[in-house]
Amino acid sequence: MALNKRIKRKQAGKMSNQKEYPILTLEQAIDLVFAGKSAEGLRERTLRDYRKDWGYFVKWLESNYEIKTVDELSPQVFRDYINYLKYDAPKYFGHKYIKNEQGIGLSDTTINIRLRVYKAIFNFLEREDLIEVNPLENVRLLKQDIDLTNCFTDDEVKEILRQPNQRDYVGFRDYVAMMLLLDSGVRANELLNLRSSDIDFQTRFITLNGDRNKNRKPRIVPISAHMVKLLLQLINESKKHFSTERVFLSSYGEPLGQNHFNKRLKYYGEKAQIKGKKMTAHVFRHTWAKNMTLNGCDAFTLQKMGGWSDIRTMRRYIQMDTDDLRKSHDAYSPVMKIVSKKMTN
Repeated sequence: MALNKRIKRKQAGKMSNQKEYPILTLEQAIDLVFAGKSAEGLRERTLRDYRKDWGYFVKWLESNYEIKTVDELSPQVFRDYINYLKYDAPKYFGHKYIKNEQGIGLSDTTINIRLRVYKAIFNFLEREDLIEVNPLENVRLLKQDIDLTNCFTDDEVKEILRQPNQRDYVGFRDYVAMMLLLDSGVRANELLNLRSSDIDFQTRFITLNGDRNKNRKPRIVPISAHMVKLLLQLINESKKHFSTERVFLSSYGEPLGQNHFNKRLKYYGEKAQIKGKKMTAHVFRHTWAKNMTLNGCDAFTLQKMGGWSDIRTMRRYIQMDTDDLRKSHDAYSPVMKIVSKKMTN
């Protein structure tokens, strides 16, 4: 594509080589990023998210500014956009299945997801010497309160697991899926893409190949003996009707989609009368991580099993509520240890 050039001016009194920067339209910018990130091996789903989130920004920009090229963008433009998202943007605008009657103002989490995409776009343009100034360099993510309600209690887990009808194929499949989430902490896409050949039933390990993982790193995940029994039952039942290695299937033998699976989880949550908590596979993963920690699993082992590349990311999964803190304090407090010794003497 032919690009106009803009020359970076020399500062007075300084000797420097002149550097040329192309004048990129908003469409040219995302096309270049898309091509570059595609060549770097970014997943197709991530690339689609880049285009979608960039499209949201461009649509807002066209309604509020007369900006045609990326060099016209400034930190203030993005701060205006952040304020729009936080206080004026309709929730679920343009969603295929959800009506735009959910209120105004997006969550801090959603806003930060978009900001990370925009930062990645402009970091790429800057790294490739396609822009002179990165307008997002000093624009920070929103500070977020830590959510201490993103895990299920033991009683909630028991009630959720009572809901599927295990005499029915779909109900038993869902029960096994939820048990596997709680037993292994696998991500939703890892669970739904699981094949019988990924499971070593003797050593009780699941091998997750890098091409199906979020961070592209292969890992092995241990599972319990009870989980092995459940998986074998589900696989044997599927083989009676379908010829596929996939473990989790629809009632017609098709791959189970993530949206459909989350709808099933939400259905069981409503039946179990779970209030104030999202019913997603991600919350099951939080629950697994928190309980592994409470039961004595060390941080580095948990990080390896969960597939987190950064231990700081893992920490967000194991926030403890006040009851957990109280139990840990009473179990490990030096004062309680001293008092216990005095009482036994």
